[in-house]
Amino acid sequence: MDDDLQGREVEKTIVAVAASEGRADAAFVEAFPDLSRARIQRLIKQGLALVDGEPTRKSARIEEGALLTLELPVHVRAPVNLDLEIPVLFQDAAVLVVDKPAGISVHGGPEDVSPTVARWFESRYPDDAAKFDAERPGIVHRLDKGTSGVMVLARTPAAQAALSQAFADRTTRKQYIALVEGAPEQPRAVIDAPIGRHKGDRTRMAILASGRPSRTEYELLGTAHRRSLLLLKPETGRTHQIRVHLAATGMPVVDDGVYGKNGSGRHLLHAWRLEVPHPESGTLSVTSPLPQDMVDEVRALGLEEVALEYTQTSQANVEEAGG
Repeated sequence: MDDDLQGREVEKTIVAVAASEGRADAAFVEAFPDLSRARIQRLIKQGLALVDGEPTRKSARIEEGALLTLELPVHVRAPVNLDLEIPVLFQDAAVLVVDKPAGISVHGGPEDVSPTVARWFESRYPDDAAKFDAERPGIVHRLDKGTSGVMVLARTPAAQAALSQAFADRTTRKQYIALVEGAPEQPRAVIDAPIGRHKGDRTRMAILASGRPSRTEYELLGTAHRRSLLLLKPETGRTHQIRVHLAATGMPVVDDGVYGKNGSGRHLLHAWRLEVPHPESGTLSVTSPLPQDMVDEVRALGLEEVALEYTQTSQANVEEAGG
C-alpha cells in the first residue's frame, strides 16, 4: 500500500460479485459503475481493492462469482469560496451545461488558485464535486481560455465516463461561430490538415505531417470590411484545432494573439451549439447566443442580419431516441 495511505481512515467499504470471468480491473469497473476507471485503478494500486478478501493486481484473472470489495478512503476536498458567476443553460441529475465566459480557464495547474470552471463547480455544487476524487471534478472536455460558449460537465462519475466516451467516439456535434480576418476562397469547405505540438514552442499547436488527423468544416455567413463571420463544425477535437486551421488558411480568428498577427483582446470564437448523447437516454442539445463583445463587432461590420440566428436566447432540450 502507498505510504501516504498508511493510517488513512476508510470512509466506507462497498461489495459486489464479479459478473463474469476476466481481468480484475475490468471486473471492478463493471461492478462499480459509479466509480471512474482511473479511480478504481488507483484503489487497486493502493491495495484497497480486494478479491475474496485479498488485495489484487489489475491484470489478475478472477472467476465469475468472486467477491469484490473496495475500501474507499476518506477523501478531503478543501472548501472553495469563489466569487464567480457562470450561467447555467441546462441541468438535471446527471449533467450540467454552462455558458463559459471568455477569459476563464476550464481548469488550472496544481498550484493555480485563479478562478476556473472546475473551481466554480466545486464552489457551487460541493455535493456533486465530493463524488469525484479527481483534481478536476466534473470536467469532460475543455474550451480555450479565450473561447466562450457551451460546455458540458458531469455531476456523477458514471455520467463523466459516459460523456467522455461520447467525445472519444465522436458522437458529439459541435458548432462554433468565429469572426476572422479576410475571407475564404470558397463559401463552404472542409479544412483537412493534421495537427501536432509545435516543435519550437510547446505551448502552441501547428499543422504537421506527423500530427493527428484533424478536420474542420466551415460555412461563410457573411463578409464585410475585410472580415468574415463563419459557422464552424469541427469533426475532430484537437487542441486549438479551429484556431490553427483558420490561421493556416489565411483567416486567423480576430484578436488571436497566438495564431494571428495581433491580439488586443480575447479571440472572437464562440461555442454556439453542442449536441451530445445524454448519459441516461436521448440526445442533449444546447445553444448559447453570441456574447456581447461579438455582437458589438458583428454590428460594427453590418453583419447583424446574417448573425441573427446566433444571437437569439439560449435553448436546451433532450430528444429521446427515436423521437
